[in-house]
Amino acid sequence: MRALTILAATTGAFAALPAAADEVVITVTGLRSAEGTVRACMTTEEKIFPKCIKDPASHRTVVKAGEAVTIRFTGVEPGKYAVALLHDENDNGKADRALGMMPKEGYGFSRDAPVRMAPPKFRDAVFEHKTGRQDIAITMRYFL
Repeated sequence: MRALTILAATTGAFAALPAAADEVVITVTGLRSAEGTVRACMTTEEKIFPKCIKDPASHRTVVKAGEAVTIRFTGVEPGKYAVALLHDENDNGKADRALGMMPKEGYGFSRDAPVRMAPPKFRDAVFEHKTGRQDIAITMRYFL
């Protein structure tokens, strides 16, 4: 059940409005093209990050790519989360790779966690969400 905020109207009557949902708003920059989509996944599960599609409780969405992209996850419970992004330029639903390991498409992680010889660990991308709205920024990166 969502909490309600009570506001006094100028007539002295009261109206009930839904309280703002807890949300994480992600601003994504650095996309090299407006082709395809950006796939986003946010999880609390350290063991499966960054493949959080395996987490049925994760927050996931797909949005059209553009010069800058805003992703909004609502109903976010307090906790420690990490975000993984994929710029799926050909919109085939997967991360395309060259030579079996090098990503051909863009990727990004919360806290702009660095990618070395493998995706970052959860501990490098984790942030704590408390309550209310939280804004984070992620820069998309490309290997090729």
